[in-house]
Amino acid sequence: MADDFDLLETNSNEKIEKVDVNWGKAIDQMKSKLAQEDDPESRQKILNATLDNVVDMAEKDRSTLLDAIKDLTDYQDEVGIMFEGFSALNAAEQKVIDDAIKRLERAKVELEDANAKPDTFWNNLWGRKSKIKNAEDELKAAQKEREASDNKAKALFQQRIESADVQTLLNELSFKSQAAIKRLKDRELEIKEVEESLKTAIVEASKNHTKALEKKKEVETKLEEQYALLKQARQALEEVADKQSTEYSDALAKVTTLEQKVEELEGLKNAYTTLAASKDSFVHKHNLTIKVLTSLRSNLQTHRAKLKSDTDERLKYYDGYVVALKARTDQEFAAILEHLGVKTDEHIGETLAAMHTASAKARQEMMDNIPVHEKVMQGVYGSYAEALKEIRTKDNEIQKNFADRYGIDMKEIFDEYYSADPNAPSGGGEPAGEPKPKANDDDLLS
Repeated sequence: MADDFDLLETNSNEKIEKVDVNWGKAIDQMKSKLAQEDDPESRQKILNATLDNVVDMAEKDRSTLLDAIKDLTDYQDEVGIMFEGFSALNAAEQKVIDDAIKRLERAKVELEDANAKPDTFWNNLWGRKSKIKNAEDELKAAQKEREASDNKAKALFQQRIESADVQTLLNELSFKSQAAIKRLKDRELEIKEVEESLKTAIVEASKNHTKALEKKKEVETKLEEQYALLKQARQALEEVADKQSTEYSDALAKVTTLEQKVEELEGLKNAYTTLAASKDSFVHKHNLTIKVLTSLRSNLQTHRAKLKSDTDERLKYYDGYVVALKARTDQEFAAILEHLGVKTDEHIGETLAAMHTASAKARQEMMDNIPVHEKVMQGVYGSYAEALKEIRTKDNEIQKNFADRYGIDMKEIFDEYYSADPNAPSGGGEPAGEPKPKANDDDLLS
C-alpha cells in the first residue's frame, strides 16, 4: 500500500506534456522585485501598529500580491506555460477559450465533410468547391481566434484581478502553486524518461565501443600479416636483377597490391580506433548527463515536495490571514459603533439635560412673568374702566337729551343694557308688575 505521506512519489506511467521553454529575463526581474520587499522599518511598524496602520499594511499586501500575480502571468508566457492551465479563470474568461476551441473543432469537421464529397460534376455544380473554400476560410479564422483567445482571456483576467481583494489574490496564488506542482512533477517524469534513454544509450555505446576494439584488434592482426608479406615482396623485388623483365613487373605488381592492402587495413584500424574512442567518450558524456539530470530531478523533487506541503499549509495560513482581516474589519466596525453609541449617548444626554434645564427656566420665567401679567391686566382693566366711565357719562347726556326732547325716559333702556355687566352702575331695575308695551303694526323697528 502506498504511503500517503510520500511527497516525493513520481509515477513514471503518467503522460508527459512537453513544454517548449523560452528562458528570458523574467526570473531576474522577479528576483529583483522580491529583493525590494525588504523593509528595515518592519519592527517599528509592528511596535507602533494601530488598526489604521494595519489597513495600510493590508493594502500593501494586496498590491504586492497583485504585482506578483501579474509577474507570474507574464512569466508563464516567457517560459511557454499555457495560460488556461496556470490561472484560475472564472466562467466568462474560460468561455472565451472554450468558444474558440469549439469553433475550431467545428471548422475542422466542416472542412472534412466538404472534402469528403466526391469530386463529381453534380457535386461541383451544387457548390462543392465553394463550400470547400468557405470551410478553409472558416478554419483559418477559427485558428486565428483560437490563437487570440488566450490573450483575450488573459486581458479579462488581468482586468478582474486589478480590483480583486486579498482573498481572491491569495486563491489565485494558491492555484498557481498547485499548477506549478503539477508542472514540476511532469518535468521530473520527462527527465526520468531521458535518463532511461541515456542508460540504454550507454549500454549501446559500450557495446559498440567493445565491438570497435575487437574489430581494431582483428585489423591489427591482419595488418601484421600483410606487413610481413609486404616485407618479403619488397625483398624479392630487390633480388630481381633484370629490371626490364616480366619477373620484375610481377614482383612490383605484388608489392603494389600488398601496399594497397596495408593502406586499407591502416584506414580500418584508424576508423575502429576513432569509433572506439568516440563511443567511450559518449559513454562518459551520457554518464555525466545522467548524473546532472538525476541531480536536477532530485532538486525538482525537493522543490515539488516542499511546495506541495507548504501550499497545503499555506492555504490554512491564508485562511487565517483572511479571517484576521475580516476580524480586524469587524473590530473596527464595532469600535465605530461603540464610538457612535457613546456620541449618541452624549448627544441624547445633552438634549435631555438641556430639556430639563429649559423646562426649569420656562417654569421660572412663567413665575417671574406673573407680576408682569398682573400689571398689564391692571392697565387693561384701568383702561376698560376709564372707557366705561366715558361711555356712562355720554349715556347720561343722551338720556337727558332724549328726555328733554321727546319726553322719553331712557334710563330703563340703559339699565337693561348694563344689567349683564357686573361693573355696570347700580340703579333701579325694571318696575315689577308693569307690563311691557306691545308691538303693533305701526312699530317702525319691528
